[in-house]
Amino acid sequence: MIETALHWVETHQALSAWLAGLSVAVFLFSLLSLPFLVARIPADYFAAPAHRPGRLRRHHPLVHAALRLLKNLSGALLLLCGLLMLVLPGQGLLTMLMGLILIDFPGKYRLERRLVANPHLLGAINWLRRTRGVPPVLPPATPTDQAEA
Repeated sequence: MIETALHWVETHQALSAWLAGLSVAVFLFSLLSLPFLVARIPADYFAAPAHRPGRLRRHHPLVHAALRLLKNLSGALLLLCGLLMLVLPGQGLLTMLMGLILIDFPGKYRLERRLVANPHLLGAINWLRRTRGVPPVLPPATPTDQAEA
């Protein structure tokens, strides 16, 4: 099996070089962008009610549409990079979460809360926030917390 993989790499040297370069670029992109993006998440983002006012709506409708398109394209790029990082070096799950936060789709908030309920992912988010000197993200409320409120 290893011999087959090595033979493939030898016969496809140009493609292998491109894949190696892409791997390094995706890894560097995640290292540089994730701390910045994670620090910009409001501390109560996952604990807040599902309906949050959109900050982009303050702008002119054309500017709003352009910003929303840019936000969704950035999210799609991060999601794609995160998928690649599942097999390449990098922080795949965290990058995918950042992409999901940026993309608009039905059921997004519920999915985000479910993912962040994982203590390992929440710990990684809060570790990155600590390195930037930002308060930790509050965990999502559990069903028992919501019943008490």
